Amino acid sequence: MRVEQSFRRRSAPSSPQQRSEADQPLVIIVDDDAAVREALSELILSAGFRPVSFASTRELLDADILDNPGCLILDVRMPGASGLHLQRHLAENGNPKPIIFLTGHGDIPMTVEAMKAGAVDFLTKPVRDQTLLDAVTAGIAMDAERQAQAAVAKRNIERLDTLTQREREVLYEVARGRLNKQIAFDLGISEVTVKLHRSNVMHKMEVASIGELIRAWETLPAPMREAGAHRTTI
Repeated sequence: MRVEQSFRRRSAPSSPQQRSEADQPLVIIVDDDAAVREALSELILSAGFRPVSFASTRELLDADILDNPGCLILDVRMPGASGLHLQRHLAENGNPKPIIFLTGHGDIPMTVEAMKAGAVDFLTKPVRDQTLLDAVTAGIAMDAERQAQAAVAKRNIERLDTLTQREREVLYEVARGRLNKQIAFDLGISEVTVKLHRSNVMHKMEVASIGELIRAWETLPAPMREAGAHRTTI
């Protein structure tokens, strides 16, 4: 059955390894139609995910739950701020949450705008249950990857903060692909000293090779990498 009326009711999958509620991805539904919110919640719950619904983007923002893992299902046109406005707001505030737009009022320019801004999908009501669930699964996977990358970056930032200023300078030069003798010349120190600093950097960054060191460097936020050797604070 299609979304304009109701979603098919299905039994939630059970498993001895089923995650606790706190670990389950949160599927946030924002739609001003109460019947749609209820039907979507039932479908999402039946698929083993944890739904929560709101009638407006304002209600969602006031709830302060956007840091939870998961994705959003948004209507486009609602009282107050639209789904597209919320998408822009999240991106501007550094929280590019995966978004699935589900609307009865879509058009091509709107679809293009949403997809260019990173939407997982732009679906038009009525929509097949499986099509929506496939999009939700993709969105949850995207958010899990984003959160994993953020955790790695956070860990490497913390490690970077243990480096001395000179060690940061050496790291920056290594990341640029400079050889020991070039780094020594640029910094006015000996190659032996460069090697010592590089060894300390690898120990503090907890890497076993230059390749791992470069990969760790690449996980850092772009502004931090661009600041290079001049960085003194996070």
